[in-house]
Amino acid sequence: MEYHNPVLLKETVGGLDIKEDGVYVDVTFGGGGHSREILASLGPKGRLIAFDQDKDALLNVIDDSRFLLINENFRFMQRFLRFHGVKSVDGILADFGVSSHQFDQPERGFSIRFDALLDMRMNQQDVLSAHSLVNSYEEEALRQVFWQYGELRTAPALAKTIVKARELAPIDTTFDLKAVLNKHLPQGRENKILAQIYQAIRIEVNQEIEVLKDFLLQTPSLLNDNGRLSVISYHSLEDRLVKRFIRDGLFEGEPVKDVFGNFEVPLKKVGNLIVPSPAEVKLNNRARSAKLRIAKKVNSSK
Repeated sequence: MEYHNPVLLKETVGGLDIKEDGVYVDVTFGGGGHSREILASLGPKGRLIAFDQDKDALLNVIDDSRFLLINENFRFMQRFLRFHGVKSVDGILADFGVSSHQFDQPERGFSIRFDALLDMRMNQQDVLSAHSLVNSYEEEALRQVFWQYGELRTAPALAKTIVKARELAPIDTTFDLKAVLNKHLPQGRENKILAQIYQAIRIEVNQEIEVLKDFLLQTPSLLNDNGRLSVISYHSLEDRLVKRFIRDGLFEGEPVKDVFGNFEVPLKKVGNLIVPSPAEVKLNNRARSAKLRIAKKVNSSK
């Protein structure tokens, strides 16, 4: 729990409707909080496979014969499950938030609280970092990042300011970036705007939206009939994609309907949107924007 305090722990794992002998996947292992809760509900024949591309997460590996941790990006979930002999599962859990550990390690460059080299890579083997993004992206590309992923109205001005500043000197650290953009940070709202800027950069660096789409597209073919998908998102764009995929089976456009106006989707939502209680948010402020959606695989025989 020191590594990461899992959000909506009981609700997310409960949404999987765990069978004692079932096979489950936790694609965002982190500190292992959700995984441990799943294992507590599994019997001796049950199995849990977890994913995490951050090598720091390997320090939290669970010593349990029913458990396997794969140090890879979960966008390759199906490929690695098949490699380990798993063709279908009874439930998949995903928590798309950045772990508390990543935020609290200054050298990772995720937090606005520390002055550190711009990084923000969840997988530190990746080539693209926050530093290379800030110092090499064209102005229009930067504008798109801030507008799409940060939902910032000042995106054009932010991009222009960064491009002008880096012509004089590289923008190396988190505090360098803050100083460059200082004139765009309204008094009293500095941290909120900075958090949106950092969020946008982090999403781009880690290709989080593309990874989310790749992940969701794999879930229907992996889940057994009535298998469950339990997903926590923190950004409105992420949540819209999850909601849309569960509802329509796609991310854009309209589903193909029959002559009666009906259409088939591989997943069916279970219950309504779940958000943390005020008590949980008080204990863990990072839970405040979490949204949990649960779905199940539609019986293919119908």
